[in-house]
Amino acid sequence: MAWRPVLYLIASGAAPARELPAVAAELTGEWDTCVITTPEGSRFFDTGRMAELTGHPVRTSFKDPGAPDILPAASAFAAAPATFNTINKWAAGISDTLALGLLNEAIGLGRPIVTVPWLNAALARHPAFGHSVAILRECGVTVLLDEENLPGDDEQRRVSFPWEQLRAELARIRVTLASGGSSG
Repeated sequence: MAWRPVLYLIASGAAPARELPAVAAELTGEWDTCVITTPEGSRFFDTGRMAELTGHPVRTSFKDPGAPDILPAASAFAAAPATFNTINKWAAGISDTLALGLLNEAIGLGRPIVTVPWLNAALARHPAFGHSVAILRECGVTVLLDEENLPGDDEQRRVSFPWEQLRAELARIRVTLASGGSSG
């Protein structure tokens, strides 16, 4: 089998997480994919089915002290979808969930990280959110955010999660890792 770096795919509790099983199944061809969710994120898909697709259990909480890690060490991280709450807590360095703890450690370790915030347009206009996105970018996180393509007040407007953009960024990161470089 060809070399596959380890991707930690971290999901928050937002509607696009329903599509995560199909995305994870696709990514497993190029990545050894491990899925970690916030407590709310795990409600959006069948975690047992996800474990079958990836070959790894879905993690939602911290392991017991002294217990071995059940996931391989991550080469790169993708936080998608990332909610308003996740982005703001992450930028503030809060690690009250496994997902946030891993993302905060990834910054400290200098791992490549890409995130796709998914929140409604009103929350995207909140000053704390813009400040948090700026902090994450300063920390080297690639933030894929199209504020024109977020759910909003207009219920008739169709918006879609930018999975293709995420896949393209992950492909770029994988090439960089394969060449021995650092992406983040």
